[in-house]
Amino acid sequence: QVQLVESGGGLVQAGGSLRLSCATSGRTFKDNAMGWFRQAPGKEREFVAAINWIDSSTYYADSVKGRFTISRDNAKNTLFLQMNSLKPDDTAAYYCAARRSTIQGVFTLPQHYDYWGQGTQVTVSS
Repeated sequence: QVQLVESGGGLVQAGGSLRLSCATSGRTFKDNAMGWFRQAPGKEREFVAAINWIDSSTYYADSVKGRFTISRDNAKNTLFLQMNSLKPDDTAAYYCAARRSTIQGVFTLPQHYDYWGQGTQVTVSS
C-alpha cells in the first residue's frame, strides 16, 4: 500500500520558518516527479513547488519563489519543503504528491499527480 505522510506543520509567527517532510512507503518514488500543494479554507488546492528526479530541477509558484525550497532524499524516500519568511497568506493545509509516471517535466496541476498525503496544517500568525 502506497503511503505519503506529511509532518512538520504547526503554528509560527510571520517571518518564521518551518520544514515540512513527506515520508513515502509502499513503493519507491526516486524516479518520479514529486510536489507540494496547499489548500486554504474555501479555496482551491494550489501548486507550491515540484521537483524532478533526473536532474533535481525545481519549480515554484511565484508566491513562494525565493522563500521556499523543495528537496528530496531518495535514500530516505523523503520529500522536504523548507519554508522561510512565512507570511499569514501561507496559512493552509500542505499536501505532498507523487506521480506514477517517470516522465519528467513541469507538473503544476493536482491532476498531474496520482498519490497524495493526508496533509499537515501550517498556520502563520501576524
